[in-house]
Amino acid sequence: MADRYLPGSMVLVLILLLSSVVASYASAGDADPVYRSCVEICEKTGCVEKTCFKYCKVPVNGASVEGAWFMQEPLYLRWKEWDCKSDCRYHCMVKREADRESLGQKPVKYHGKWPFKRVFGFQEPVSVACSVFNLSLQFHGWLSFLILVYYKLPLRPQNRSTYYDFTGLWNIYGILSMNAWFWSAFFHSRDVELTEKLDYSSAVALVGYSLIVAILRTLNVRDEAARVMVAAPLIAFVTTHILYLNFYELDYGLNMKVCVVMGVTQLLLWAIWAGVTSHPARYKVWTVVFGGGLALLLEIYDFPPIWGYVDAHAVWHATTVPLTYLWWSFIKEDAVSRTAKLMTRSKDKTEPKKAQ
Repeated sequence: MADRYLPGSMVLVLILLLSSVVASYASAGDADPVYRSCVEICEKTGCVEKTCFKYCKVPVNGASVEGAWFMQEPLYLRWKEWDCKSDCRYHCMVKREADRESLGQKPVKYHGKWPFKRVFGFQEPVSVACSVFNLSLQFHGWLSFLILVYYKLPLRPQNRSTYYDFTGLWNIYGILSMNAWFWSAFFHSRDVELTEKLDYSSAVALVGYSLIVAILRTLNVRDEAARVMVAAPLIAFVTTHILYLNFYELDYGLNMKVCVVMGVTQLLLWAIWAGVTSHPARYKVWTVVFGGGLALLLEIYDFPPIWGYVDAHAVWHATTVPLTYLWWSFIKEDAVSRTAKLMTRSKDKTEPKKAQ
């Protein structure tokens, strides 16, 4: 549901949020009378033509068919299965699309989503695979960054802390990024209310935190008190927004506006910073910024899934893979560059004292 954010975060805004927003509105498929009639009959009978579903509990003479609680499958096993409503919608969609194809008609969306083919129960298998791949790259980038700053680069002799003064910020960024891609994979595998809210919440948290990092890094804010003054109001705002979405109203339009404002703001910050700085890795920032913008065209130029598996959004997920690798490459190069500068300054301060 997204989308998972600019230079790393702008991409994720659009991936994890636009995808979810698109899925929230009614589509031509679910307004089709033939499809709706099929779903209604299926929910009453538990069958679509000759295909019947064990999860559809059809009452007999008004008696309950749920069975005793100890006869039901445990929750940790039931999560992977589809319920009656989902199975009816899916098989009615497949049947209706087969009829449309025989009439030479193009595919249409159902409940905001293209008619995907399930694979081992996964709703959008290619998007799930790309989300997992992005998750693994985020983990690799995060872990290699920590190994770099704590084991390969010199540490301060006084307290064995890193010279790089943004280590903690990027550490949290990596954790939030992995969390966002984790729930993106879940959301694309099973689109239900819980996974939707978790996908939204993790995406918004990452976008908000990415804005904090963008402000602190591009403006080179090193004083702890100043960092708190920047971060505190943004954390309060993002937390309030997440609580609003989860416990009051899942307002898709409001959520998109909030995330786009935060995303565009940090995009501009990084773009301006890359334009005025002499940082050795500034070209990587430009590449990620422009690459994320080009990837957006895939979402604008939406197309139905090829062979029932690969749509524009799935391709978009795939384009974030090299951008993620490049973004972490910039972060690590930034750590090396700043560590060298800070060590030089530290030596310049100590050498006059030794001379005295």
